Amino acid sequence: MQVIRHYQHVAPEARGAVVTLGNFDGVHRGHQAVVARTAALADEMGVPLGVMIFEPHPRTYFRPDAPPFQLTTFHAKARLLERLGVDYLYVIGFDASIAAKSPQDFVIDVLVKGVGVSHLVVGYDFAFGKNRTGDVSVLGWMGTMEGFGLTTVEPIVRPGEGEANGQVFSSTLIRERIHGGNMRGAADLLGHWWAIEGHVRHGDRRGRTIGFPTLNVGLPHLVVPKFGVYAVWVELSGSEAAGKPAQVLPGVANLGVRPTFDKTEPLLEIHLLDYSGDLYGRQIRASLIDFIRPERKFDGLESLKAQIALDAEAARRILAEDGARLDFFDDGLDAIAAHSRTRV
Repeated sequence: MQVIRHYQHVAPEARGAVVTLGNFDGVHRGHQAVVARTAALADEMGVPLGVMIFEPHPRTYFRPDAPPFQLTTFHAKARLLERLGVDYLYVIGFDASIAAKSPQDFVIDVLVKGVGVSHLVVGYDFAFGKNRTGDVSVLGWMGTMEGFGLTTVEPIVRPGEGEANGQVFSSTLIRERIHGGNMRGAADLLGHWWAIEGHVRHGDRRGRTIGFPTLNVGLPHLVVPKFGVYAVWVELSGSEAAGKPAQVLPGVANLGVRPTFDKTEPLLEIHLLDYSGDLYGRQIRASLIDFIRPERKFDGLESLKAQIALDAEAARRILAEDGARLDFFDDGLDAIAAHSRTRV
């Protein structure tokens, strides 16, 4: 997948794609279905498959002081879209000039002159342009005038029977589940485990003194899960230069402010099960699989040590379950990608 950050300078081979336009926060199952539908159109027309997103998220631009709400960082979003077989990711830098564009100017400047879309796919309630005054009707009549087609997609609803039947895949609902520590419920809607990514940084090294060394990772500007202890799968990035292969390891993590030590900064502290080694500076991705218990304050290191041992055993049991396999939900991404991209 090629990332294109400047719509004013798009190479000829990246023009003429079928493009789906949106925020794609989380790249959840609903988004995956939209990309699959876009891919089917691209295959039918024999042109590239493109996804267009805004970066930063417009809500972040207009409300910079609001609490974190995003489900994925840009890099995580790009990685998931690449797995769906996207050929081109058009990243529109959301700034004052984009925010001030009228719907008509956005269509002409970005979609027509910039990217040269052959067909556009958007949600039925898509709104764009200054003060969100553009909608699918504007896209429809402008497409007729400018020579590109338009497909609008209704809400993607979970198929099947039972309590979840009829449920719309929604980023808002996923955020609510993450806030509540319901990571399996969030993953069920996402189609992949929700993860925190970052570089391992130096901490107080207190864990080493009680036999449970930890990897310390700051929380990115994402939605904040319920504070507490989680079973996690940790993916360590590889480094050919340093001769370090990529690894996936089980772990138990505390996410919170560590009240036992009167800390105030939220932090993810991960103890890897059955692993020893120096990982400072390594890039990791911690997939939160299941909530074990709320964060609480202990009256001393011995009681904390005893509880961590219990938490570690609970994490072992959880991660040994079939439903906690790292690739359990990722299988859905692979299936959609295989189905949606038949053209090489």
